[in-house]
Amino acid sequence: MKKILLLPLLLITITACTEKEAPTTFSEATLNSKMKYIETGTEMPFKDVLDKYKGNVIVIDVWASWCPDCAKGMPKVHKLQEQFPDIVYLFLSYDKTPDDWKTGIDKFEVKGEHYYIGHSEYKNGDFRNGIELDWIPRYIVVDKESNIALYRAIEADDEKLIATLNTLEQ
Repeated sequence: MKKILLLPLLLITITACTEKEAPTTFSEATLNSKMKYIETGTEMPFKDVLDKYKGNVIVIDVWASWCPDCAKGMPKVHKLQEQFPDIVYLFLSYDKTPDDWKTGIDKFEVKGEHYYIGHSEYKNGDFRNGIELDWIPRYIVVDKESNIALYRAIEADDEKLIATLNTLEQ
């Protein structure tokens, strides 16, 4: 009888411990999430942002200037940019206001392409939910065909992130 009871428990444990496979494409809700481009103030869906950089390897850095781990990680981002200068660096911000966002870009010397998602979307927005955001900073690598090559890294010097960029850069 004990063996019969242990079998379902074992199956539940194995299933719960199995790592979920990371997606290779963005959901429709994620692709339709709106964000604002810093250069023009134009609001556009994320799919248009991706289309703008199609044909390039992209590192997406989801961040906010109020985030201590984001600020602490910026030197690693700068090193990553030195190591991989030909990659597009796309910074998506959950800052509280556009002014905070722009101040943070200057303060942390963030070089790349900048889009503002906005703090109101941080708790329960389509982009956040679509990428299963559970921590910032969050790094996602997109290949030249706009497919997700690396779904999740929280450090800019993550070994998987570096290995993915090395593979895609060739």
